[in-house]
Order: sequence, then C-alpha cells, then structure tokens
Amino acid sequence: MGHSARITAMLGATNTGKTHYAIERMLSYRSGVIGLPLRLLAREVYDRIVAIRGPSVVALVTGEERIVPPRTQYWVCTVEAMPTDIGPDFLAIDEVQLCADPDRGHVFTDRLLHARGTHETLFLGSETMKSVIADLVPKAQFMKRERFSKLTYAGSKKLSRMPERAAIVGFSVENVYAIAELLRRQKGGAAVVMGALSPRTRNAQVEMYQNGEVNYLVATDAIGMGLNLDVTHVAFSATTKFDGRRMRPLQPNEMAQIAGRAGRYQTDGTFGVTGEASPLDEAVIEAIESHRFEPVKKLVWRNPRLEFGTVDTLIGSLEQPPNDPSLIKAREADDFASLKTLGSLQTVRPRIRGSKDVKLLWDVCRIPDFRGISHGEHTSLLERIFDFLHGVGRIPDDWLAAQIKRIDRIEGNIDTLSKRLAYVRTWTYVAQRTGWVDDEKHWRAETRAVEDRLSDALHNALTQRFVDRRTSVLLRRLKQKEGLVADVNDKGEVMVEGELIGRLEGFRFSQDTTATPDEAKTLAQAAVAVLAPEFHLRADRFYNAPDTEMDFTEQGGLMWGEHAVGKLVAGDSALRPRVVAFVDEVAGQDVIDKVTRRLQHFIDRKVATLFEPLLAMSKDEALTGLARGFAFRLEENLGVIERGAVAAEVKELDQDARGALRKHGIRFGQFTIFMPAILKPAPTRLRLLLWSLSAKHDVAPDSPPPGLVTIPAAAHAPEGYYAMSGYRLAGARAIRIDMLERLADLLRTKDSRAGFEANPDMLSITGMTLEQFSDLMTGLGYAAEKGERVKVKAAPEKPATEAPTEEAATTEDASTEAASAESVAADAPTIEAEAEAVPTADAAPVDMEVFYTFKWGGNRGANRGARRQDGEAKGKTRPQGKSKPRRDGGKRDGGKGGNKPQSFSARPTRKEKAIDPDNPFAAALMGLKDSK
Repeated sequence: MGHSARITAMLGATNTGKTHYAIERMLSYRSGVIGLPLRLLAREVYDRIVAIRGPSVVALVTGEERIVPPRTQYWVCTVEAMPTDIGPDFLAIDEVQLCADPDRGHVFTDRLLHARGTHETLFLGSETMKSVIADLVPKAQFMKRERFSKLTYAGSKKLSRMPERAAIVGFSVENVYAIAELLRRQKGGAAVVMGALSPRTRNAQVEMYQNGEVNYLVATDAIGMGLNLDVTHVAFSATTKFDGRRMRPLQPNEMAQIAGRAGRYQTDGTFGVTGEASPLDEAVIEAIESHRFEPVKKLVWRNPRLEFGTVDTLIGSLEQPPNDPSLIKAREADDFASLKTLGSLQTVRPRIRGSKDVKLLWDVCRIPDFRGISHGEHTSLLERIFDFLHGVGRIPDDWLAAQIKRIDRIEGNIDTLSKRLAYVRTWTYVAQRTGWVDDEKHWRAETRAVEDRLSDALHNALTQRFVDRRTSVLLRRLKQKEGLVADVNDKGEVMVEGELIGRLEGFRFSQDTTATPDEAKTLAQAAVAVLAPEFHLRADRFYNAPDTEMDFTEQGGLMWGEHAVGKLVAGDSALRPRVVAFVDEVAGQDVIDKVTRRLQHFIDRKVATLFEPLLAMSKDEALTGLARGFAFRLEENLGVIERGAVAAEVKELDQDARGALRKHGIRFGQFTIFMPAILKPAPTRLRLLLWSLSAKHDVAPDSPPPGLVTIPAAAHAPEGYYAMSGYRLAGARAIRIDMLERLADLLRTKDSRAGFEANPDMLSITGMTLEQFSDLMTGLGYAAEKGERVKVKAAPEKPATEAPTEEAATTEDASTEAASAESVAADAPTIEAEAEAVPTADAAPVDMEVFYTFKWGGNRGANRGARRQDGEAKGKTRPQGKSKPRRDGGKRDGGKGGNKPQSFSARPTRKEKAIDPDNPFAAALMGLKDSK
C-alpha cells in the first residue's frame, strides 16, 4: 500500500447515505471491493452496481453464491467472503460496528485491522466506533454524516391502529408469523422479511410491499442492516431477543439500527412499540432520536495468523489471547467447536498427517450450520464431507445429487419449505468451494436452480397465508342494512366492508361525496352505527389527553393534533375567552359537553401559564388605591400599554405605588409601560389572539416572527396591533419596545438640539444599517441630515459602558426623564471635534463616508399619530396632558431619606421652556413635577 493511501471512517446514524457514498467512491477507481454484513444487502448492492456498469465487470461473492466474470473489476461480497489477496484500488467495510458482535465480530475486526485498498480504504458504521478506530487505526481520518430525515418516538400503538407503510419487528419466526397472521385479518395482509430467507424470496416479498399490494411489513432485525425500504414507522413487538445463548434486552444502539429504517432520505420517520412490548424509557428514546450511544470500547478478536502444523497447534493459535487492551478474545464459535470435536475423533485424527490435512479439516469445519440442527448432527455431516475430500479429493457426484434430490420438492407448508431452503444453502456453500466437486459450474447452477424453485414456492406460501386478496363485497351488500362491517382507522377513515365512506375529523364526520344517493343512505346508516361508540371513545380519550396534544391557531381555532375541534370566542374579559366545540349533533349532548369542558380547561390553563405574572399582580391584595387601579388598566391591556395613554395616571402614582408595581415586573419605560416577562413569543402569540377576539376583529393578525428586533411596517395593521405585538411603529419598520427603551437610554445622553451621530451601540441594539437607523429615528420624530466626509482611521475603541438594567435604579422613571431633560435643554451643545483631511490637487483619491446628524425635529416625520390608541387623541401635541407646576420642590421619585435624588424647581426654567413638548425623550420631564 502506497504512502498516499487514504483511510477514512465515515460514521453516523442510519439514512445518512453512507453506502451510496461508498458505491460512488468505488466506481471512481478502476477496481474495488466492498464488504457487506448480509447476503441480502450484498445482492442489493450488486444489482445497483450492475445497473450502472453492467454484469461483465461486477462480481458477487457470498458464502452461498459466487458470480465472478472473467473481467471482474468490482467485488461485492459478504465480509466473510471478501478476497484478501487481490490488492484493489478501493476497499470498503460496511456496518463496521459489528466488530463488537460476539459471533461475527472477529471477522469484522480482522478486516478493520488488515484489509486495505492501495489508494483508499473506507469504513462505514456507527459513530460509537470513533474512539476505538482512532486507537487501533491511527492513520484513519473521520467523516461524520448527519441523518437526512428526523426520527421521533410515536409511543405504543395497537396492531389494529398501526399506520400504513409500517414495519413491525419480531425476534423469532413464531412471533413474525403470529403478527403477520393478525395483520392479514385486520389490515388485509403483510409482507415477511427474515434473514433466513433467500434473496429471491426476500426480494419478492419486498416488491409486494413496495408496490402497495400490502401496506405492512413484518420482519426480524435483518431489516436493520442497510436494507432500503419505503417504511415510515417501525414498531417493536418485543424489546428482548435470543442471541443464540440467552434471552437479553436489546441495547439502545441495536434498537436505533432497526428504528432507523423508518423515514428514507428526506421523509421523516417514527418508531414505537406494539403488542406486549413495554413503552421505551425516556433515556432510550433520547438516545435513539439524537443517535447518541455509549462508545464501543472493546472489539471481538480472534487470531488471524493460524498455524496448521497439527490440530493442537491450530487450536492453540485460535485460543491465543489478544495483546491489545482494545481487543477481547472471541467466544467459541461454531467452526472452532466443530474443529475440537472432529479433531478428537478416532476416525478423523489418524488421517491428519500434515499441515495440508489440518488446513482441509479447518476448511470443512467452517461450513456454517445453516440448518440450525444439533451440534452432533452438524459435525456428523462435516465428518462425512471430510472423509470424501480427504479420501478421494472431492465429493462424489452421485452422493451430492442424492442429497439435493431429497430437498428438491416444492410441496409442503412454510416451515417445510424454509427447512429445505436452509438445507440447500449448505450444498450451495459446498459447490462454491474451489476443488470440492468435479464440475463446479454444473453444481453451482444446480444448487442455485433448486434454491430458486424453493424460494418461489416459499414466497407463494407466505403470500397465500399472510395476504388476503379477496375483492371488496361492499357493492354486493350495499342494500343489506344489517351485517355490514364498519370500522374507524387511525387516520379517521370510516370504512364499511373495507371501503371508504367518509372521514372522521376530530368530532365531525364528512361523508364520501362519490357515493350515489342510494348508496349514501346505507353508508350513512352504517357510519352512524360505527360512529356512535367511536364518538364516546374519542371524547374520553380527548378528555384525558395532555395539553401538549392541543394547540390554538392564530385565528382562534382549537386543534387536537391535526384536527380542529373548536374555536375561541370573546368572553367576559380579554383574559377569559370562551370556547365553542366542533361536535356533530349525532354524537349527543354528553360528548358535546365533555369536549367543551376539556377545551375550556386547556385555554384557561394556557392563559394562566403564559400570563402568570399579570394574573398574579391582579390578585395581589397588597396593591391598593392608585396602584390597584393601574394594575387593572394593565390587565385590561394584556400587560402592554403606551405611556402616553396613561400619562395622567402615571403622574399620580407615588414612589411607593410604583415600587409595589415594579415588584410584579412592571417596567415604566419612556414610551411603553409593560411586563418584560410576557413579551416572549408564546405570550405574544396568545395576547394578539385574545386582543383580536376582544376587539372583535374578523381576522386576527399574525404574530411577528420570534427573535426580531425590528419588523417591516404592515400595510393595513389594525389600531393597537403593534403594542400587542410588543413593538412600536417608527418609520418603515417597527421596533421591539424593550429594545426601544435600551435605545432611549443611549439617546438621553445626546444633545438633540445641536445634533449627534449614531454610535455603534445604537446600531447594535437595533441591528440596522445607518440608512435604516436614519429612517427609524425619523419615525421617532427626529430630523436626519445626511452628509459626506473624508473617512479617517478610527481610534481604538474604549470599552462600552453597560446599559443600566431594569432593576438597577429604584427611581427609574424620574432618573431617565430628568437625564433626558438636562440633555435636551442644554444651552451650549457639545460637539466632538473631528479632524478632516483636505485633499490637495496632487493628492491621491481619498475614501469618503456617509454620515447622519440627528436633531429633534418637533415630531416632523414621526408616525406616532398614525397609530394612536387607548384614548390618545389625534392632533394633540402633548400626549401626556397638562398639569400645573408643583410648589413643593418637584422632587423626583426618590422619596424621603438621606440619599435624595436631584430635585427640580416648581417654576420652569429657561431651559425647560426650550424643550419641545413633542420630543418623546423630553416629554417625560413635563410630568415629573407632580411625580411625588
């Protein structure tokens, strides 16, 4: 292998396209080998490559099948059958996590450690193998593949309510047959896939499922190894399995390998349990959905450097322990047990005189026990084959023909045909061994033909037993008002004699419109008969359903899953809406009342949860007087109210009242008084709906997308929409009210009469460009003057001063308002000097930059009046109203005590007279004189 050879481990969940990627990489080279875990999967990959490159250059080599064209370039094999001496350009091992499998792991580990391509080697498998591969193959590079679709847990489902295109997994032949039989009775049939099936039988069963003849698949865990099926849901009928030695629970990574068959490519899938299987633990569900499992720490290993001097030396080499802490010795496999047994027989041991005989004995012992018979019967067959090979050098044709003839019969039931198929696999394996029969080509074709005949017979037997192909008898029995078989499936489809007559969506039935009038009457009668108990069952299930299964739409619809079951209407107050249930009258008043009560419980709890701070404030008996009245105003306005609409009430609140309100999370902002806790997306979505119902809007406006600081101005937004959305309109966009208050904190320090420029903090708060910020400031009442100047190198920035938090100042309103007044009313504006480079005629071109100077514009360009609400009269220049100057010193909200805040004189100063009353940052000052 050259120094440039690359070793890559592509690891990830199922449905990540790893095998597809490996095929593309192999076909980009002149030669390649790919090792796969199953004969079924090898056949599938072989067919895909043949479709691309043709059969003349592609080989298929498994234990029972060998197709090797003379000009073979690409080898598709099971891992055990991979050629190890051809030096391909590319080599890949699929499902490499099987290195930890107790039975076959030593083969995969050997390939991981020693099999290499001359240019590229690729290992495919679970991410649990990353650390151990890094230890054992230091040169390996890693690639992680994410699953194309989402896999989620769907809980427990009865077989009678199993969704279509589902695969039900069993871990024994008996269990698989029992499930398939039940599905035949309830769902019309199922396809069966098991690892013991031949590729021909398996392909026929899968084709029947894929083309829609049946909608269900019953399988063993064989489907977990890369078989691509059109499955949307995988249900486990058990969570334990017999591993050949004992019953044990399935590990989470094993379950994930199987569950991952649900949802192919970009189609999402689900998994769950059925039958007597217990619901999965939360930890197992989380592991499977996120594909996070305990890493593999130990790989199964068996010494690959075997010594064939004697039987004892071979046994000794097989028993040799590993010398790496990442490897553990494999348990005694069938081939090793057969070697010990045959090597100790007096009829065999004397014949072994050299390494050649030992090697032959070992090759015979490696014949798998496809039949699953006892160890004694299997070794007896191996002894007979060894006698032939050692004595005459080959298996006699007449003896082999007799063995095949005994099983070349297609009559019998499923079990009989399955046993014959298992037996013929032994002779198929023998025929594939070089030099074991006289005419290898003949016997390979003969055993393949017998396997095909038995495979077709088994497919027919499975189909006959587990698929009901009878046609519908509905048309023949439509006029028979008694005896019709009706049912309601998981999709809400109402079926009579297997025919769709309508749909039950929530608690309303929609009859199929394609029926003739005569048919419709009979169908309606049958539907009523089946729906009468179904309505009560659904009502009970709905009443006991968790709130997580329900939701409301932005237009007031109430949903249970994907079905509308009611709507919201205005109630006694905005926070107390009423519900109207969507239930057919034929369901009865009991069902209507039960659904109505459950919906009312849902919306009441939703309001109580999302508006808990607001409701807690309304129930606070410690709030009295003006504070209690102000709390009521806030509750009426769902926790958000423009300051201009309640300016008079704010002035009358003393410091104690404001403090009591602040304890409930109320923030007295420059523009808005609100509860930050209920500005989150979920409360905002509900607040808009409740406000729309209370205001009797025909169509409720959509809530803004979560996480945006500003949103585009809506063309026809109803009055009050922006406040209820948690925004304030300013120019072509609306800004979130909490971020506007942060911006106001920065603007109060600026000289709005002399003019100022936006600093990076202002732009960062709004997330805007300078041009967008200019439009925003114009919308807030500022005049923006655009200019251009020479761009100079910026000086190193000083650390930004943190914006004050809501809790930092106990005199929040007074301090911010006073600071605003001092800034705006300043006589001498402070303007930072700026050095401008004046280019000469010979100077090189200089960079110019655009800047804006903002001055308070007396509400010029502002669009506050366009959205006045809550009693704010249009045309007024002072939204807070007028009040007489106080004569008590006009102290701010600091109250009494030694640490008093700055106070203002009762008589307006010259600076105060100069303040434009429409300036939103100075307007608050007008109400400070009676804030005591």
